[in-house]
Amino acid sequence: MDRTRRRGMTLVYTGDGKGKTTAALGLCLRAVGRGYKVLVLQFIKGPQRTYGEKEALAALGVDMRQLGIGFTWTKTPEEHRTALAEAWRIVQAEVRSGDYDVVVLDELNNALAITKFPIDDVLPLHEVLDLIRTRPSYTHLVITGRDAKPEVKELADLVTEMQPLKHYYDEGIPAVYGVEF
Repeated sequence: MDRTRRRGMTLVYTGDGKGKTTAALGLCLRAVGRGYKVLVLQFIKGPQRTYGEKEALAALGVDMRQLGIGFTWTKTPEEHRTALAEAWRIVQAEVRSGDYDVVVLDELNNALAITKFPIDDVLPLHEVLDLIRTRPSYTHLVITGRDAKPEVKELADLVTEMQPLKHYYDEGIPAVYGVEF
């Protein structure tokens, strides 16, 4: 289908259960199979770690970038604020470029939900909402992470909330290689 005739959707995967990023990456796999150009931009996660999904997507020609510096408790608020500001600048430029059919904003909801330090000046919710509204009309946006803001959910075309029923973490089993990372 001619991309300029396609209506881009906003999909939100949120909730406390596992599977939000996995659902988004499954969508990426389907999109690549249909010839779409896909970009995955990750908030919070930093490039210092290796991720199995990054290796797999690279083999498929998908650019996946970690724009964060790691989890909030391991760095100073100012380091996180700087990373969030730079990530938000990159996200806006890439989405507005019109180069992509699908853009995943992984853990954007988590970033927007940070309360331990101020983020409104470096990742303003009103700018996120504006980007959703004004992205290229054919671009599908996929937004993941816990605690999606009501305003983001309201603008979305699809909202799926993952709910935990049972998890091996509760039995003391740590993240599983090849399953979680």
